[in-house]
Amino acid sequence: MKALSGQKLLVVHPSSGTAVLGARRRVCAAVFLACFACVSLATTLLSAARDPGAAGGGASGRGPAALAVSARDGGGGGAAAASAAGLPGYVFDALVQYAAAGGNSTPSMPGADVRAIAAALKRRAPCNLLVFGLGGETPLWRALNHGGRTVFLDENQYYVSHLEGRYPGLEAYDVAYTTTVREFPDLLDAARAARAAECRPVQNLLFSDCRLAINDLPNQLYDVSWDVILVDGPRGYTASSPGRMSAIFTAGVLARSRTEDGVATDVLVHDYEREVERVCSREFLCEENRVAETSTRSLAHFVIRGGSAVRRDAFCAGGSGAAAAAAH
Repeated sequence: MKALSGQKLLVVHPSSGTAVLGARRRVCAAVFLACFACVSLATTLLSAARDPGAAGGGASGRGPAALAVSARDGGGGGAAAASAAGLPGYVFDALVQYAAAGGNSTPSMPGADVRAIAAALKRRAPCNLLVFGLGGETPLWRALNHGGRTVFLDENQYYVSHLEGRYPGLEAYDVAYTTTVREFPDLLDAARAARAAECRPVQNLLFSDCRLAINDLPNQLYDVSWDVILVDGPRGYTASSPGRMSAIFTAGVLARSRTEDGVATDVLVHDYEREVERVCSREFLCEENRVAETSTRSLAHFVIRGGSAVRRDAFCAGGSGAAAAAAH
């Protein structure tokens, strides 16, 4: 009998209730995974329907990277096609609101002018943006044109170097202006006399002999189709300052010399209440091109057409800058 008192083996059998619970959990997990897969597939199909180019570059084989390169190379169509790369609307509006709010505006740019420039940029961005002048608004213009190409030109090479170090990736170049504000009357008369020759409205500025033409920029900048040009420099508040005659003349020629038919360039001139800015704008950008609704007292907004239909012997419809002459 003692042999029967050794170690005993206890065998536990799972209950049927526990087995059923485990099976239910496995079924639920399978259903969840199936739903997740369906949602993922639906999201992918919806994204492809909204943006065919994202899936393998679409029929043309151009993906987002190709669109970004096209925008930088100056193609107006490429910049428009890359609109998905721009800032979300609420981010754009928040940046403008902060910059234009009282206490956040810089001394050189009133809030109303910031909003007017931002409104023009919002319609075109991401785009090719050329800005004459560096200042407190430089990072704002660059941010609002996210996804496009923004180039800055300034008279001070040391300030250019300083901001390039402060804002990595900033594209800026220094310009050696050869004019002064005190020369403004003589320069204007000379440009009027030569408007059908070296100071004509459509030309390759790189080879121009007009004194108002800026022809020492990097060569590749003359091949860019600029969608928006902002003139907020160089200095023009003293007789010895370079003045903005050359910047305004160059902006007018760059806009009219675009080769694509049906294109237009938004040109915005800051400090428009000053004589040089006002007279040169009326002479080379023309009053018939000014958009009163998006202009302020100190900012003028012009829309300049380019292409083969542009007049090549005169800037304005009157042909003689009559409005500018009357103002001058």
